Amino acid sequence: MTIDRTSILRSLAPYLEQWLAFQGAYRRTPGLQAAIRVDDEVVLDTAWGSADLETGEELTTRHLFRIASHSKTMTATAILQLVEAGTVRLDDPIEQWVPELEGTGLAGVSVRELLGHQGGVIRDGVENNFWQRGGEFLDREALIAGARSDGVVFAPNENFKYSNIGFSLLGLVIEAATGRSYNEHVSESIATRLGLADSGPEYDPERADEYAAGHTGLTAGDDSRHRIEHVDTRAMAAATGWFSTARDLTTYGAAHWFGDVTLVSDASKRLLQREESRVEAHGRELGRYGLGFELRTIGDRDLVGHSGGYPGHITRTWIDPTDRLVVSVLTNAVDGPADALVTGLVQLIDLALDAARAIEEDDTAVDTDLSRFTGRFANMWGVTDIVDLGGRLASVGPRAPEPIGAYQFLEVVGDDELRTESVPGFGATGERVLIERSDDGAITAVTMGGMTMWPIDTYRRALASGRPVDTLARMSL
Repeated sequence: MTIDRTSILRSLAPYLEQWLAFQGAYRRTPGLQAAIRVDDEVVLDTAWGSADLETGEELTTRHLFRIASHSKTMTATAILQLVEAGTVRLDDPIEQWVPELEGTGLAGVSVRELLGHQGGVIRDGVENNFWQRGGEFLDREALIAGARSDGVVFAPNENFKYSNIGFSLLGLVIEAATGRSYNEHVSESIATRLGLADSGPEYDPERADEYAAGHTGLTAGDDSRHRIEHVDTRAMAAATGWFSTARDLTTYGAAHWFGDVTLVSDASKRLLQREESRVEAHGRELGRYGLGFELRTIGDRDLVGHSGGYPGHITRTWIDPTDRLVVSVLTNAVDGPADALVTGLVQLIDLALDAARAIEEDDTAVDTDLSRFTGRFANMWGVTDIVDLGGRLASVGPRAPEPIGAYQFLEVVGDDELRTESVPGFGATGERVLIERSDDGAITAVTMGGMTMWPIDTYRRALASGRPVDTLARMSL
């Protein structure tokens, strides 16, 4: 049986916005931008918070973010386009395209090894304080000089070793193979081809007012954040220079779905997306990597994509190339929780879709307006959202970093009575949930597992008064 995924996620989108806003505020993130594309529709395109804490400018969906190592996926895509054209081969040694490296320890490292971080190349150079604005990013001369003198750390294929220097060298391969600058070539072969008006391979000073400001991270609970200025990444653009919006990244991500050949063939996608490296150290798995793409499994989804860490911006995009889904979150602080937020969105999406499939298969849809039960409630022990997930009511703990570990479904058993699902658990499973309302029908309290919660604004006002018992009656300090 099939379900209308687009309709379900379109209905879920308002809650996803609320969840993101709560997470952003709770984690003290300056701002975030997020977008979700499923099949042929963007079902979520939202922004929350501040674009610049100094000016108080509100963040919008049009603000530009530096997406940093997302750039590696663009560079890898451009390389595969050249491979398809017969211009470059994956087994070509780097010295063939960057002759300045002839006679060095990197001379024989192949294009494929650089794409998969198996070239053993130094990560950022012996002096790389440009990552904290303690100098300029490398130009071509400095990039080649550093690669010649200190480029070799491991032998090829000895260890997975993530390398911005290695991907910067791939930018030089593209320049040598096309006779154009990296920025010019990828702007045309990727951004223009996809109609990405708000994406490009390097900081554009003519659009300076459109960028979200970057901000420092928190090192202590009482820290203040400070603004970080944008800079040109110069010869390292192929590794970390790109800018974009969450919406544009869902368009780009969709071009990596199987069946879409706008950028590269499905055969090339299989090369880019298959596991080249399983990264393990200290007895645990740290990640998996293809050619320019990270790989991760969330629930039952095998995803590809990349994160990005730029001074002041942390970003993450995951693509499901077979199930036609893209989720992207961009944040404007060095410690922004983009990765956790994307994981949470994917989990909420799958909870809703799984619930809808179960209803369809079991023919258990209820003829009840579930919205009359939904809302955000709080008490001394936390915050609980009651939300419609794909046609089933659920309680979700919005403070949890992963919703999959903080939810339970609720069954409607009366006009103002619910029941938690009858499953094993440490909480009040299989018990009554009672709803109290005002004369106009608004929910004034929810008692779940015998403990009362109130609409979050009501609870916060009562708590701020110092004597919550005066208004809540069933709670005291």
